[in-house]
Amino acid sequence: MSRWMRKRGLIAAQNPKSAAADTYRRLKTGIEWSVRDEGMKTIAVASAEPGEGKSTTSSNIAVAYAKAGRRVLLLDTDLRSPVQHQIFDLPNDAGLSTALAGRGELDQFARRTAYPNLQVVCAGPLPPNPSELLDSEAMDAMLDAAKARFDIVIVDTTSMAAASDAMIVADKCDGAVLVIRKGKTSMDAVLKAKETLSSGRVRVVGAVFNRRGALSVSR
Repeated sequence: MSRWMRKRGLIAAQNPKSAAADTYRRLKTGIEWSVRDEGMKTIAVASAEPGEGKSTTSSNIAVAYAKAGRRVLLLDTDLRSPVQHQIFDLPNDAGLSTALAGRGELDQFARRTAYPNLQVVCAGPLPPNPSELLDSEAMDAMLDAAKARFDIVIVDTTSMAAASDAMIVADKCDGAVLVIRKGKTSMDAVLKAKETLSSGRVRVVGAVFNRRGALSVSR
């Protein structure tokens, strides 16, 4: 396990009896109950601003699903400042950006992890046109292929303040979880992010209140 991985904290895997790990499991269960009759398979994890913990939340939700026996794909759609390859200690020489540029398909870029049932598509090399790549038929095809192959697809996005990418991706998913860091994220930013998501076709299925040493979940 890499030092970066330990630093970022895959709590759901490393310390499964902790309160934080239990919160990720409850978030997974909450998502399942809220959409149990609707076949929701793609969940975007978004945040209003950078540094709120959305990538850590994405990876831990993915691990929680995998440990429950689900076939899980974690898709890193942050084509500006990706970190999932660092969290899982995976190569990032090729990935989502490569596939969206027409140089491969899902099976070529879904990398196995140390956790059974969990695969990751890393972001790949940073492209000059991330928004255009994400708002493309190739991205639609990638999500369709992922839904056909996996039980659940967790989609890590950019922060909503950084670019329109998060909204583009969330609009293509079945639902979204909003990550909020207590004491950092302003209420105005939270309300704006929720309003932006709700103004499209995005269904917000939960929120994670992330603060140092603790997590809480709201639906």
